[in-house]
Amino acid sequence: MSDQLPLHIGLRDSATFANFYPASNEQLIAELRRCVMNQGEHFIFFHGISGTGKSHCLQAVCHAATKQQLQATYLPMRDIQSMPVDLLEGLEQFDIVCIDDVESIAGNREWEVAIFNLYNRIRDNSGYLMVAANSKPDELGIHLKDLQSRLTWGLVFQIESLDDAALALTLQLRAKTRGMELPDDVAAYILKRSSRDMNTLFSLLEILDRESLVEQRKLTIPFVKNYL
Repeated sequence: MSDQLPLHIGLRDSATFANFYPASNEQLIAELRRCVMNQGEHFIFFHGISGTGKSHCLQAVCHAATKQQLQATYLPMRDIQSMPVDLLEGLEQFDIVCIDDVESIAGNREWEVAIFNLYNRIRDNSGYLMVAANSKPDELGIHLKDLQSRLTWGLVFQIESLDDAALALTLQLRAKTRGMELPDDVAAYILKRSSRDMNTLFSLLEILDRESLVEQRKLTIPFVKNYL
């Protein structure tokens, strides 16, 4: 099975465990990895503010599952909530289902019931379900109490924001995987002048990677300054 949705929404190639610096989130990452090895808790819910890497982690699960010859799918609810709920039919046949931004369907009775039913079918098939949201299960505004209960069936984690030191290491790790060297002073300069949101930071790194290749220049403060 391809590591894509039946809706042809692909995964980011860069969203892997190797590209994620766990910092204080080691236990969450360890549990997600265990699921890929068919050893972990079958239901995991984790929550955190925007930019903490929730989508990255879910997509990393799908990439890792594919390498293990498992079938996995990623459901970004923010993008598909306007689609028919019957797209969830049959997803219990996947080894791992990853649901992102589940808060997006809060208050939508049809979608709440559909995800509740998917939970039950996955349980019956002994599959794995990973769910990410911006808040704890009881703070999502889910109207269907049975679904709210399902969200706490397994392990519940809060994915912690990274401090500046961890963010710098995260940037340097991502730069290294792209074949770039990001010196400590340049990483600190970026963090002082850019958003702390990891998606924004990683997008900036992509720009720096491209432009440094074009101009055949190393990542220095004067060079980076042009793109901030």
